[in-house]
Amino acid sequence: MYPDELRYTAEHEWVRATANGTVTFGITHFAQESLGDIVYVSLPQVGQALGAGDACGEVESTKSVSDIYAPIAGAVVALNGDLDAEPETINADPYGAGWMVELQPTDPNALEGLLSAAEYRALVEKA
Repeated sequence: MYPDELRYTAEHEWVRATANGTVTFGITHFAQESLGDIVYVSLPQVGQALGAGDACGEVESTKSVSDIYAPIAGAVVALNGDLDAEPETINADPYGAGWMVELQPTDPNALEGLLSAAEYRALVEKA
């Protein structure tokens, strides 16, 4: 449910390092399950600079609207355009086809400050 190779934030985003030095991120299984059926996603602009913790988009579900937060500082290099037509992909595959944003990190070591899978698991078990 929370892949060990990913890093996590307390705001329920996951982060995956890529081979080319960028990172991709999206919302966790816990977040998508809490939201319910996702019907719309708003993402930042390609080229936009984000600070760690900046609100950079929204996820709208049948229950509520929630902000998406940048897990680390960086510049947006790609977006998952498939989510425009099929936002429910986040519910079905939050760690795969449901990815949201690809960033070029400002600090290549920024992932070290995020939660491990075990730490994130402990956090959501308290919720």
